[in-house]
Amino acid sequence: MSSEQLRRLAAVCVLTAIVGCATKANKPEPEEIPPAESANTTEPAATEPAAATEAAPAAAVAETASEPQLDLPGPADLEPSAEEKPAEAQAALPAPEAAKPAAKPSAADGTPLIPRQVLFGNPDKASARLSHDGTKLSYLAPKDGVLNVFVGPVDKPDEAKPVTNDTQRGIRSYSWAYDNKHILYVQDSKGDEDWHVYSVDLESGETKDLTPMKGVAAQIEGVSEKFPSEIIVGINDRDPQFHDLYKINIATGDKELLEKNTEFAGYVVDDDFKVRFASKMMPDGSLQYLEPNGDGGWKDYINVGADDTLTTAIAGFDKTGQKLYLTDSRDRNTSALVEIDLADGAQKVLASSDKADLSGVVAHPTEKNIQAVSFDYTRPEWQVLDPAIQGDLDYLKSVADGELQIASRTQDDTKWIVAYVMDDGPVRYYLYDRPNKKADFLFTNRKSLEGQPLAKMHPQVIKARDGLELVSYLTLPVASDPDGDGRPNEPLPMVLVVHGGPWARDSWGYDTEHQLLANRGYAVLSVNYRGSTGLGKEFTNAGNKEWAGKMHDDLIDAVDWAVNEKIADPARVAIMGGSYGGYATLVGLTFTPEKFACGVDIVGPSNIFTLLSTIPPYWAPMVQMFKDRVGDMTTEEGKKLLDERSPLNYVEKINKPLLIAQGANDPRVKQSEADQIVAAMKEKKIPMTYVLFPDEGHGFARPENNLAFYAVAEAFLAEQLGGRYEPVEGAFEGSSITVPEGADQVPGVAEALEKKNPPQ
Repeated sequence: MSSEQLRRLAAVCVLTAIVGCATKANKPEPEEIPPAESANTTEPAATEPAAATEAAPAAAVAETASEPQLDLPGPADLEPSAEEKPAEAQAALPAPEAAKPAAKPSAADGTPLIPRQVLFGNPDKASARLSHDGTKLSYLAPKDGVLNVFVGPVDKPDEAKPVTNDTQRGIRSYSWAYDNKHILYVQDSKGDEDWHVYSVDLESGETKDLTPMKGVAAQIEGVSEKFPSEIIVGINDRDPQFHDLYKINIATGDKELLEKNTEFAGYVVDDDFKVRFASKMMPDGSLQYLEPNGDGGWKDYINVGADDTLTTAIAGFDKTGQKLYLTDSRDRNTSALVEIDLADGAQKVLASSDKADLSGVVAHPTEKNIQAVSFDYTRPEWQVLDPAIQGDLDYLKSVADGELQIASRTQDDTKWIVAYVMDDGPVRYYLYDRPNKKADFLFTNRKSLEGQPLAKMHPQVIKARDGLELVSYLTLPVASDPDGDGRPNEPLPMVLVVHGGPWARDSWGYDTEHQLLANRGYAVLSVNYRGSTGLGKEFTNAGNKEWAGKMHDDLIDAVDWAVNEKIADPARVAIMGGSYGGYATLVGLTFTPEKFACGVDIVGPSNIFTLLSTIPPYWAPMVQMFKDRVGDMTTEEGKKLLDERSPLNYVEKINKPLLIAQGANDPRVKQSEADQIVAAMKEKKIPMTYVLFPDEGHGFARPENNLAFYAVAEAFLAEQLGGRYEPVEGAFEGSSITVPEGADQVPGVAEALEKKNPPQ
């Protein structure tokens, strides 16, 4: 399997990320790059390890839960990152040296206030990778305050030097080309998601834009060790709705058209750079896979019914190209890993779980056989399929505490980069010498996290009113839960953090947003409401056309559970989220205002009809899924449903404080979604605070903007819920933040704006 095929397998289906999880600058650090899902996610976000493998689980996405991400269709990841979102950790890492900067003095409970900069600033080093020949080590690190790729000798990582020179948004997704002489990465401009693919020549230092056309969303569709100097890229310059396939030379930029696309949502390309399958959304909501008929046309191969489109997908091939890997939920509830022999059609289930969908894989770098898989219900569980790596995993489990992740492997499989992930500490990277069974420590992703009062995340399964199991995650302030049983000594103010998507999920692991809020004195609860992915198709399909319906009932049931368990003070519950989570926030304050003391909406749609009427053109091949799962914007009945479920139409019911945050260049949830609800509230003289970032899109990628946003958010929450906060003061330095409305509603915001933009 090529790394692109691994990405497909990890993402499960290109359609799993349609309306995403937006601006959580959380989940493990720089490498939460949503896998074309992103959640995601999702503008790729730089943050840390995910599944113990070279391919990460589907989001997140962001790409995803992650840094600003929205799990709508995004750019294909250059190489599946094993650092998308965290998996299970078995124990806390030892706390090495003292943290810098030092934690600030605390309130009466004695817990120090963790500085925002520690949580939301750039990581020290992240996304560690090996060149395919094992001679070089790379990672992401700040250069002049912006994330760039550093490369150095594998035996002297301290000698690594920056090889890219991004000065704006920072690089969050990159990979090694198979020629070991080039780095590949993707980047957009100010969050517009017009993705360009770049190559960097390590000898000359030249950076080349391989897709220099304007207004395109390029995506890498194939890489192969058989073509070390070339990649397959999808480019929608001819028709914005469809990506044609090109073979591009990464050194010269020369390109050759392989496939003109006039109807397909996507393609599956093998290691010989042959197009083996194409996918197409059908009028009945099913997904049809077709294969070339040998005469320039196509013939049907597999039809995936509408109920299975988010849980069934062609993933890739083994080394021979004759064994096809499929994630398959047909005739079962959860997606299994299935192998199909293309010679005789024989099928074999390699791994499955009755509780969760396939979420992560480990594949051999050259043989391409699947060596291990994971399934994530409340926490990931791994199954080893290839005994050849059992001894390695047994040894590596003894090296350090935390959940083991394989982040990178050389072609000869003698060297690995492994990472250890946990819920209450930084990611720890090691270089593993496989023949000698020896792992040498490299670095942690955020040294300043070491020694900070970070909180544990507790998985919870909450029963919905109709009996559905809602897999959820609870984080409590450290001092409130001295015995670590996941119950505070007394009810606390609580923030319900709602993930985006909705076709994404929350998972256990390090979550920056959870850590910030728990440190400020709040219980934090995240809920996988119906419609979330990863928990079987029945659970996902239970969310069909239930926006602001049963999906919202699940969130209310979770709040009621927290109140009944004496976790939450019912008078001090906030709702907060990005993208769909932002929409859920607006629903909470309009449909059930009695349940919430306030809300924080981040890039959330306010009107579903206008949301679906302004989708990017390259989503058009998948529009039937929106009709089936959200509502049909082309029929009177569908318009009526969307109208009934749109918070914009119930603005007069908002009687609790609201903070709205938006990126001006968001191509998924346009700025107009925020503008129209702000205008409606102003007309009815309902106060709100509106934060707008002119250089951001669907979520906030620049650390300066994340720091500014969370400065406003924590001050807002403290004013409404009574928690503590780090004063806004100089948090706007270097940020593009504007506050068109309500700056005087949040302590310190007006003063910080005046300091940032002093009167002339």
